Amino acid sequence: METKWLEDFVSLAETRSFSRSAQLRHVTQPAFSRRIQALEAWAGTDLVDRSSYPTRLTSAGKTMYDQALEMLQSLQSTRSMLRAHSSSDKGMVGFAVPHTLAFTFFPAWVSQVQEQFGSFKSRLIALNVHDAVMRLVEGGCDLLIAYHHSSQPFQLDTSRYEMVRLGEELLAPYAKPDAHGKPLFMLPGSAGSTLPFLAYGPGAYLGRLTELLLKDADMPVHLERVYETDMAEGLKAMAIEGHGVAFLPYSAVRNELASGRLVSALPEGTSKFQLPMDVLAYREKPTGKDSQKTVVQALWNFLQQQAVDQQKPKVE
Repeated sequence: METKWLEDFVSLAETRSFSRSAQLRHVTQPAFSRRIQALEAWAGTDLVDRSSYPTRLTSAGKTMYDQALEMLQSLQSTRSMLRAHSSSDKGMVGFAVPHTLAFTFFPAWVSQVQEQFGSFKSRLIALNVHDAVMRLVEGGCDLLIAYHHSSQPFQLDTSRYEMVRLGEELLAPYAKPDAHGKPLFMLPGSAGSTLPFLAYGPGAYLGRLTELLLKDADMPVHLERVYETDMAEGLKAMAIEGHGVAFLPYSAVRNELASGRLVSALPEGTSKFQLPMDVLAYREKPTGKDSQKTVVQALWNFLQQQAVDQQKPKVE
């Protein structure tokens, strides 16, 4: 049994809605339903009455709800006590970052920030998008850095969390070049000649944005899914080997474009099949208990000022 199953169940008991709880827990509704079913399998009985709407608990579910609250509260108290005894460096800034950004955007961004802000100690926690968000929600990091698009926002309480814009990334298609430097596979393909598509796995954040990008292209795209993974780095490796076309953030392919190992798979003269994404940093609004984290506060102030400066019109 996993503790996140208990957290899912408590959320469902309180919202009485699978869809709403899935949003709050930052997972797709099918994935959320599977986790509730896994908890029921572990318990050996139905915990949710699925014949009613709004959702309500069975008698066993009501008992489980009370016990789940008690268990989660006990775990939280234990973690707080352990952290109070931790000897970790108070000057360390902990970042929770989804894998793609951890491999691509984060290293160069830290270097650029340290050149202007000054040196600071950092701890990188690379996770999938859901777990990175939950690491922030559970207090396991100082800052979350993640992609953002208005079609796929994180359901974070704005009264508790604040954010700052770090930059912009462009999601676009790339492929291996042929001997003449032209892409082996160029969008949009045709009905008689589909393009091998290196795709993100179901539920992946960049996968949902790729689907949006293709849907909004207002022209038919002929792709055949031949490979999938949740990792952009995995898709890039397959694209470099010539297995198909992959939609990747620019920072993930910057070096490969410079070396000629990958090229754009866009038709010449078109701006279709591209999607701009923001890169945002999130943190929990500080309270008195955070007074020792002066480095985090100073860094946050710097990032806020940097965002303001980037929005100012340039003087010729």
